[in-house]
Order: sequence, then C-alpha cells, then structure tokens
Amino acid sequence: MGQQTRQEKIVAITKEKGYVTIDELANKFAVTPQTIRRDINALAEAEQIRRHHGGASYDSSTTNVAYATRQILQLSAKEQIAKRIAAEIPNNASLFINIGTTTETVARALLNHQGLQVITNNLNVAAILSGKEDFTVIIAGGTVRSRDGGVMGEATIDFISQFRVDYGIIGISGIDPNDGSLLDYDYQEVRVAQSIIVNSRNVFLAADSAKFGRNAVVRLGNITQVDRLFTEEQPPKPILELMKEHQVRLELCSSQS
Repeated sequence: MGQQTRQEKIVAITKEKGYVTIDELANKFAVTPQTIRRDINALAEAEQIRRHHGGASYDSSTTNVAYATRQILQLSAKEQIAKRIAAEIPNNASLFINIGTTTETVARALLNHQGLQVITNNLNVAAILSGKEDFTVIIAGGTVRSRDGGVMGEATIDFISQFRVDYGIIGISGIDPNDGSLLDYDYQEVRVAQSIIVNSRNVFLAADSAKFGRNAVVRLGNITQVDRLFTEEQPPKPILELMKEHQVRLELCSSQS
C-alpha cells in the first residue's frame, strides 16, 4: 500500500473512531510505529487530524470524542494541571466543579485536602469525593447524561445560582486560538458552566494544550472571563495577548512545577 493511500485510510479510520493509537494503526497496516508517526505528523500539519502523544484524533465541531477515550487523552497533562490547581485550593474552601475528564482528574488531586464543600453537576466527581468524611459534596439536580454522568438542565442552572463559592473549576472542549472563545458541544452543558462562572469568586480554567484550536459548535464565553488558565504548554500568541490585556493569570503546569 502506498503512503498516500495509507494516509487516506488513517484519516477515514480516525474520523470513524474519533481516536486511534499509533500501535493500533501500525498493526492494521503492518508497518512500523515510526512510519505511522510520520504519517500522523504529515496529516496533522495538513490539519486533517489532530496529533496526540501515542495517537491521533479527528475533530468534529458537533460531536465530542467518546468519554472513555477522553479519559486517557492527554492524561499526563491533565494530571499535571490537576496537581497545580489542587495546590492553589486552600482547605475549608467552597468549590464548583463542572463536567469533564480534566475536572474529574482535579477532583482526585483534591483528596488530600480537608473540609472542602463541593457543588458539582458531575456524578463522577461526586463519586470520587464523597468518600471523604470531612467533605461536603452537593449534587445539582437535573437530567443525567448517561454517557459521562453529567447533570444538566434548567433545574441544574437554578440550583447552582443559589450558591456563591470561592472557586469555580471548569473544563472546556475547545478554545479558539485567535479570539479566545471557549467552545463546547452541548448547549445545556454550556449554560451550566456559564452559571458557575457568574457565581464563583475565582474562576479556574483547566485546559490542556490540545484544546487550543479544537472546534466545537457552542460558544460558552471567552477566556477573558476566567481568573486563571491552567495548562501545560504556552498558549498561542493571540491568547497570551488577550490574557495580558484582561489580567488573566497563566499557570504553566509541568512535572517540574
């Protein structure tokens, strides 16, 4: 099979599955992982797929990658971000934590804290934190989304609006690299996140570098509405300029930090 044909098939497979690993593709095409890496690099440069450590994904503006896949995507970066956020949260603080695999990683990093009060619309976050006897975990009411344990709807928004907390920790599906728009896939999920932003004294955005330039159909807001951005790599220059203009603090998270 020629390189062009193989690359066309890689795009088709990635589009169908949402995410594929290098090893999976190497086995399928009976070539070396190094060959697949070169294919992925070329396709990513052509903006046909998105390169990740160990694999590649296909960005759709209307459909998110499957929840089980998102749990492992950029996991090292998410863990670095979670560790850094946890270090900024004092004991006995009140928090909102929204839907997402990154915010679930943050929840795990908070388990050594004491006396936290957490309001969440994420059943997975609630499950992670509810075993701590000195934590108060409050679940927002609403409709449960079966694929990832998210709770959404008008009841969720009304419930969150009753609180005013110290920290709102939010994840996001994509960030426009030019104008800083925060993007997601579900209109109801976005409205809940907007309510969290409005009702938090400090808003922390947890977003690994793969979120920059990733498309999603619903606009949540803008990066200028958060107080701190936690990410593991330097954001694009237009984002840095926006953050500086609006005094959004950049927290670069790495294994050395």
